[in-house]
Amino acid sequence: MPQDPTERRVVVTGPPRRARRSSGYYRPRTEIDEQTTLGHTYVRSLMRIQLRTGLAVFAVLVLLIGPIPLVFAAAPDARRLEWAVLGFGLYPPLVLLARWYVRRAERNERDFVRLVEDR
Repeated sequence: MPQDPTERRVVVTGPPRRARRSSGYYRPRTEIDEQTTLGHTYVRSLMRIQLRTGLAVFAVLVLLIGPIPLVFAAAPDARRLEWAVLGFGLYPPLVLLARWYVRRAERNERDFVRLVEDR
């Protein structure tokens, strides 16, 4: 079909597009930087995991420290027992629990960074 001589081709220009993968994949880091709903979901998932870890540590602390007054009430005359429980029976589990918490929190953050950096 011949073209109408009054029709002209129009060239539309715009800002250059970002180079994307062929599958239309959008990086999570971009989602977080642009504060989209998906980026908000990524950050909330990290916060939820960290909260779950903190609550687990708190539950163990309650189970570890909660019964101590009951132990002391059961043996009111045992002063040496109190010092032994507080000095040697309580601090090693607290140190181990703190170490576990720090390692777990760092692992959660490392996994999040690996997800965001797309490695």
